[in-house]
Amino acid sequence: MLASLRIRNLALVEDLEWHLARGFIAVTGETGSGKSIIIGALKLLLGERADKTLIRAGADSCTVEAMFQLDDTARLDAQLADQGVEPCAEGSLILKRTFSSAGANRQFINCSPTTLAVLKEIGDGLVDLHGPHDHQSLLSSDKQLDLLDSFAGAEPLRADFQKQFRALNNLLGEHEQLSTSEASLEREIDLLKHQVREIEAANLQPGEEDALLARYTVATNSRRLIELSTQILQRLAEADDAVLMRLAEVQRLFRELEKVDANAASFAVSHAGAVTELEEVARALQRYSDSLDIDAEQLAQLEERVSLFETLKRKYGKSIADVIAFGDSATERLRKIESRGEELARIERQIETARKALAETGEKLTKKRQSAAPKLAKDIQSQLHDLGFKKSEFSIALNPLPKPAQSGFEIAEFLFAPNPGEPVKPLKSIASSGEISRVMLAVKTSLAAQDRIPLLVFDEIDANVGGEIAHAVGAKMQSLGSEHQVLCITHLPQVAAVAEAQFVVTKEYANQRTISQLTEVKSKARVEEIARMLGGKSDSALAHAKELLGGRP
Repeated sequence: MLASLRIRNLALVEDLEWHLARGFIAVTGETGSGKSIIIGALKLLLGERADKTLIRAGADSCTVEAMFQLDDTARLDAQLADQGVEPCAEGSLILKRTFSSAGANRQFINCSPTTLAVLKEIGDGLVDLHGPHDHQSLLSSDKQLDLLDSFAGAEPLRADFQKQFRALNNLLGEHEQLSTSEASLEREIDLLKHQVREIEAANLQPGEEDALLARYTVATNSRRLIELSTQILQRLAEADDAVLMRLAEVQRLFRELEKVDANAASFAVSHAGAVTELEEVARALQRYSDSLDIDAEQLAQLEERVSLFETLKRKYGKSIADVIAFGDSATERLRKIESRGEELARIERQIETARKALAETGEKLTKKRQSAAPKLAKDIQSQLHDLGFKKSEFSIALNPLPKPAQSGFEIAEFLFAPNPGEPVKPLKSIASSGEISRVMLAVKTSLAAQDRIPLLVFDEIDANVGGEIAHAVGAKMQSLGSEHQVLCITHLPQVAAVAEAQFVVTKEYANQRTISQLTEVKSKARVEEIARMLGGKSDSALAHAKELLGGRP
């Protein structure tokens, strides 16, 4: 659910922090009070393009931040990981969007910078907005098919189909590669043979590159290394005042010390050990210096090997390991082409088997959909009748695809005719926002248990609605609130009265500035707000408001 929403310097809002609960929440207020700013803030968090004219006059930037509290974040965390975003901590997902008058636009998920596209992708799984010109997931044929499959319990079968579909496509791609024209294959064979010969001739060994570069670095710097080694040996052992010469004098003095005090013998022993260590260092350094005497022929061989490595890497990969892998792949491809008759026969047998398996799974999936579609359509039509479409028609068409797709053999299309005598049309063809909002409410009510989007937002759902239909709209909202968090901006007292919580947007004028504020109303204040929505605060309106609230706080 949406746990909190903070808006700073957006239109008439200076600084608003809103904490929300679960269930059905109503937002009311006079026309023009700023209720649409809440929808605007949510749209920004869902990836809508930012318009700097929305920044509050006098401010340099605008910020919108939301925290969602989710029961299970495993799938979402995997999605975030794919985008390089931090996972949710203790079930909390934080979305943040900020933009400035200078044109800077930044967005964050769980404090990780991200792109607008990623923000939209994540947001689409969290919030479903229903209102004029809003993105509405249920208008998508893909989404309609998802919901039908969920209602039908066909998701495991669909997952099997998708796996088989990908496997078949891989086989078809492999078959196509081996079935290209003879001339093209001959050219590819020539190229592959050249590549394989070139890589095999290099006799590459895993890990060889690092060792070679180390030897080459030493070889090209051998003169300087010999010079340094010689200087060290001079100071350590060969010069008249070398360290070891001086230590011999120190050793004589230790023996004199031991003659006077036997307890000092340990000093002489320790000193002798140190001298031995230094003598070994001098001998090892001499051997190291001797080994650095690399002749021109050895250096040329190293240079040639390094040059070969660089050439191969330019052609076949960033590292010698990549070059070796390329060679292995080219060898396997060459083997398949040269024995392509056998390979094609093998692949064709696999394709035939894969097609049969896909057909069987697809038929089962189609039958499940065909069985579930009329049941779901009937349920939705019943909901629509409650919402005032007494003689409307709703159906779900399953249209065969010209060829199988990853989702199956058909696509689903929700069809609706609001008035008798009219042909049913796809939902996306409905022009009236009031009609489409009520259709969405009916669909959402029928599919409340299947739809995983946690927050449903309805804006202007009550357009051209009144009387008994208004009560039905409120009842549907209340029912949806048991499965989702529902946020409804409404002008209908019958809808607002059944909400678990009600917030009022007001507009205040202070210090020569207009500010929109959001306040939760309870008890007397809520009765008065419902009465205002009924047309005034007369005794009869107040009594009616109390009746509608039915004892709610």
